[in-house]
Amino acid sequence: MTDESKLPDEQLLTSAQLRTPRAAAYAGIVFAVLTIVSMGLLLTSLPADPPTDPRWLTDDETRVTVAVTLVPFAAIAFLWFIGVLRDLLGRREDQFFGTVFFGSGLLFVAGMFVWVGVVAAALVSSNAAPDRFAESTAYVFAGAMIEVLGTEVILRMFGVFMFSSASMWSRTRVMPRWLVIVTYVGALVLLIGGPVLGPVRMAIPVWVLVVSLTILIVRRRMAAEMN
Repeated sequence: MTDESKLPDEQLLTSAQLRTPRAAAYAGIVFAVLTIVSMGLLLTSLPADPPTDPRWLTDDETRVTVAVTLVPFAAIAFLWFIGVLRDLLGRREDQFFGTVFFGSGLLFVAGMFVWVGVVAAALVSSNAAPDRFAESTAYVFAGAMIEVLGTEVILRMFGVFMFSSASMWSRTRVMPRWLVIVTYVGALVLLIGGPVLGPVRMAIPVWVLVVSLTILIVRRRMAAEMN
C-alpha cells in the first residue's frame, strides 16, 4: 500500500481532486433517493387543492411526517452536490453563470426548507386544535403557501439552476453533450410550465441522479487515463 505522505505534492493534489468529486457524487445519489421517497409521500398525500381540502392532516399524517423528516437531510446532501459541480468546473467556472448557478441552488434549498416548514407547521397546528385549524383562515393561508411554494418557487428555482448548469457545461465541455441538451430542455419545462406541472417535481431527483452517475463515470475515466 502506497504511503501518501511520501508522494510528491502534485500527486497528492491530483489524488484529492479525484476523491472529493466522487464522494460528493454519492451525496447527489443520496439526495435523489431521499427526495424521491419524500416527494412521493407528499405527492400521494397532499390533495390537488390544499387550501380547500384539509383531510390530509389526519388521514395521511404519518406519511407526511416521514416526508417532512427526510427533506432536511436531502437538502443537506444537495448542498454537497452543488460543491461537486463547482469542483468539476474548477478555474473554468464562469463568474456570471457561476453566480446564478450558486444563487439559484441556495434559493432552491431555502424553498425546500420553507415548503416543508409550512407543511410541518400545519401538522402541528392540526394536532393542537384539529377542528378549529381545519376550518380557519390560517389553514387556507397555509394550504396556499404549500401549493405556491411547491410549484412556483421550487420548480422555477430549480429550472434556473439547471439552465445555468447547462450553460457552464456547454462552455467548458466537462459533461456529455446529450446531458447538456436534456438539461436545457428540462430547465425550459420547469421555467415555463412550473405552476401546472406539480408531478414534474419527481424529475428533479431523477436529473440529479443522472448527473451524479455521469460524474462518477467521467472521473473514473479520468483516473484510468492518468494511471
